[in-house]
Amino acid sequence: MKGKRNYGQFCGLAAGLDVVGERWALLIVRELLIGPARFNEILGNLPGLGPNLLSDRLRALAAHGVLESAAVPGDGRGRRYRLTERGEQLREPLLALARWGMAFLGEEEARGGAVRASWGILAVQAMIHGRPLPGTDESYEFRVADETFHIEVADGRAVTRRGPAGAPALVVVTDAETFVSIGAGMRTPFEALISGRLRIEGDPEAARRCVEFMGLLDAARPPAATAPAVPAAPSGEPVAAAAPPG
Repeated sequence: MKGKRNYGQFCGLAAGLDVVGERWALLIVRELLIGPARFNEILGNLPGLGPNLLSDRLRALAAHGVLESAAVPGDGRGRRYRLTERGEQLREPLLALARWGMAFLGEEEARGGAVRASWGILAVQAMIHGRPLPGTDESYEFRVADETFHIEVADGRAVTRRGPAGAPALVVVTDAETFVSIGAGMRTPFEALISGRLRIEGDPEAARRCVEFMGLLDAARPPAATAPAVPAAPSGEPVAAAAPPG
């Protein structure tokens, strides 16, 4: 866009960052990966972002073909934002980035950071992305605060959908903070169970398959404050589907 700063490099990564590298841009995309949303819905899920800046970011992303707006049926003035096909292509890299970023979550973020139950949908997608599928076709339902969604494993793929499952083999009930902290490895499902912040209903074998599928069988990671430093590198209408690794 005219007057917009850019990296000025003939490089795909730099060009991509020219489009989505501004602060808040990827979090706006995150909200639309969950589903189409109105302006105020996006604003409400991004505390700290003002309406003027949100308008600027939406215009910039639309100008690059990442998102578009459409009229809301029955509301002459309402507009709903949704990702375009090009914007949807950001799902896989953003899931990988979210999974990578979970290792940096700590108690400080858990105590004072904003959290939304709807973010659990993408958290689940990030956790199961690229993992071996369970050997049984079944569904797992998650009730995270006021949000319900489920994973359906069938026909060699796993699909994450909003809403309840038809006949879940497993139902998990918890709050948003606990759900994210388990995904980040800050506590194990067992620790959440004995603390009363997690409830599991259903077949114990289905619970084992679900926990293994989500990569939660490992012990909780050490707190961020005690984690070793990373050495410097040497110079020189489903929501999503996770396919089994090739």
